[in-house]
Amino acid sequence: MIEAISCGGVVIYRGKVLLLYKNIHHRYEGWVLPKGTVEEGEEHETTALREVKEESNVDAKIIKYVGKSSYTFTVPEGDVSKDVHWYLMRSNSYQSRPQREEFFVDSGYYKYHEAYHLLKFPNEKDILEKAYNEYLELKSAKLWTNRNF
Repeated sequence: MIEAISCGGVVIYRGKVLLLYKNIHHRYEGWVLPKGTVEEGEEHETTALREVKEESNVDAKIIKYVGKSSYTFTVPEGDVSKDVHWYLMRSNSYQSRPQREEFFVDSGYYKYHEAYHLLKFPNEKDILEKAYNEYLELKSAKLWTNRNF
């Protein structure tokens, strides 16, 4: 079994969630959260911020760690067991630009219920739900503010 670790973000701006649409030659299509592989010697937080920036051109700030998702898939070299560490993040603008080199063809911010239904993978829906509940708690406690971005 090949082991892999990725990190990503649930990025929120003014209550809306950043999603990316991936289309690899019509074989793999769907809306996803930004995430990517940890590089050697890189901290998880650094990976999450780097991947959000690379995949969406969004500058984000980590608010808190929200959890880990795990799944397996098969590649020609064998079965892969992947852990993804997720962070609740805040951005300072609705501006985004999908990374074409990684087959992202669209990006944007969506209301929670829209984002939840658009997401392709159940594990990302679970993380979105957890992160968004954290966001709502911080917002109700007046701890979520873009002034200190």
